[in-house]
Amino acid sequence: VINVVRAIAPTFGGINLEDIKAPECFYIEQRLKELLDIPVFHDDQHGTAIIATAGLVNALELAGKKIEEVQIVVNGAGASAIACAEMFILAGARRKNITMVDSRGVIYAGREAGMNEYKARFAKETDARTLADAMQGADVFVGLSVADVVSPEMVKTMADTPIIFAMANPDPEIRYEVAREARPDAIVATGRSDYPNQVNNVLGFPFIFRGALDVQARQINDEMKLAASHALAALAHEDVPDSVLKAYNLETLKFGPDYIIPKPFDPRVLLWVAPAVAEAAMKTGVARRPIDLDEYRNQLEARLGKGWELMRTVINKARSHPKRIVFGEGEEPKIIRAAALVEAEGIGQPILLGRPEVVQETIQNLGLDFKPTVIHPERSEYYEPYAAAIHQLRQRKGITVSRAHSLARRRSYFGPMMVQRGDADAYVSGLNHDYPEIIRPALEMVGTANGVRKVAGMYIVIVRERVYFFADTTVNIDPDAECLAEIAALTADAARRFNVEPRVAMLSFSNFGSTRHPFSEKVRQAVEILHARRPDLVVDGEMMADTAVVPELIDQLYPFSRVRDANVLVFPNLEAANIAYKLVHRLGKAEIIGPVLLGMGQPVHVLQRGDEVRAIVNMAAIAAVDAQERAG
Repeated sequence: VINVVRAIAPTFGGINLEDIKAPECFYIEQRLKELLDIPVFHDDQHGTAIIATAGLVNALELAGKKIEEVQIVVNGAGASAIACAEMFILAGARRKNITMVDSRGVIYAGREAGMNEYKARFAKETDARTLADAMQGADVFVGLSVADVVSPEMVKTMADTPIIFAMANPDPEIRYEVAREARPDAIVATGRSDYPNQVNNVLGFPFIFRGALDVQARQINDEMKLAASHALAALAHEDVPDSVLKAYNLETLKFGPDYIIPKPFDPRVLLWVAPAVAEAAMKTGVARRPIDLDEYRNQLEARLGKGWELMRTVINKARSHPKRIVFGEGEEPKIIRAAALVEAEGIGQPILLGRPEVVQETIQNLGLDFKPTVIHPERSEYYEPYAAAIHQLRQRKGITVSRAHSLARRRSYFGPMMVQRGDADAYVSGLNHDYPEIIRPALEMVGTANGVRKVAGMYIVIVRERVYFFADTTVNIDPDAECLAEIAALTADAARRFNVEPRVAMLSFSNFGSTRHPFSEKVRQAVEILHARRPDLVVDGEMMADTAVVPELIDQLYPFSRVRDANVLVFPNLEAANIAYKLVHRLGKAEIIGPVLLGMGQPVHVLQRGDEVRAIVNMAAIAAVDAQERAG
């Protein structure tokens, strides 16, 4: 094995070893590390050890115990068991506090049968001879052996809040439900996906190598492995994305006895583990190619798809000058989770509208460390001034003083008024409301931007790693030529805010006059208006949708067109736009971001009803950047 790997190593950036039994695996890996100048990693050993250590760190935190003080029993003395024990020691456990048990019983000082140099490191002075003996009073049990060797009676003899990692596959040393029945206070992990706290190597190897390879590390050292463990442990404390909850058919998931390790298919693992490993490699001098870690995180996000990359650009802009963002549905768990992320990621300063006692109770139920500003409209100092302002603004629209006070109690009026009067910088709402229920009060409070007749809605549509901007998808049912031209200009300007140079196609069922009809004529007139008023924009039409997005059609049939390969698609009416983005989303598996409201008098943005937490965070970032640009 050593000779084969040594021979092929020059053509690889790293070597992962699999399915080599102990004790040979220890010698083979060590020898290859000495001979080669690239990372060599035995996943059966270190993958399990890294994930188990992350789980142990968090389990001990929940149990209120210190790693250097706990008594640990390791059942099994193969590659993964010995690697786990050594990794625990790296994390702070004391070797003298670890009792290792193999098929012959406890590995004690002086034992000769079935020993090797790697087991000998864990031989200790003890009277315990069986697994049952060893488990009496133990704080932690780690099993990497065979099924059903641990009985409920053994578990009952363990210390308070026992930690049980029964990781034998396919069946654990003791089943999750049996362990919890015997000790309801136990924190239990297994290797199985049908129980909480799955210790799965997929959380480690791909991302550890990603970080190591990206800095061209000479090896994967102990510090890099420990960094991966701590990154995974820290990630388990973070809010769990809705995409992960859906994948596992869960309503909620938060750090606690049943969630001490991130789920195996959490996409954020890449963003946490790889940078931690890369940073440790640089700090310990084994990286050949030092990197900028912030830029590296951006590059990793780009690998998760164009949507991540695009929103990272917006989020970085938002972070440069955080704004005060008021959330209309401040009592909703999704809004609270999103607001906590907005604060934690430095996107903005969240303000939640709602009853403080309800918000605080929800925060506690979610297990968040989050102390937002909470405003109850009717109880706040702003209530009377806002009621007076609403009356002043709408008194000739039939709004009496009494009615103005009633409207000021509504969050859909109170929130936009906060922005209008400068008490907040941006407003985000709509999670539990239909679109008109949010946009109408907002328009009454803040109106449209200077020079804008009508607002419009835009979706960012990402399909096959290409970014498109669709409009108007939400507001204007049958816009005339003037309105279409305005929609196109607003959408093109919005594309530039996302660092995309717009190429605008005005869509119809006709290509440059091929079909004469009032519908297509309206679009042609809009193009003429844009050419006259916005010569800075690359815009053309009317054209069919396939002509707009297939450059070869333009080259072959319409070489005179100013636009080839359009990325801003302006539809002739709301019906066409709404149908188009939903079909592309559902049938074409496109990722969508939005809707982004364009042309409002203040930074007001409307969520889709039922949006996921990440979508809310994204919209908050868009609102923050909108506020920045208006402030200059």
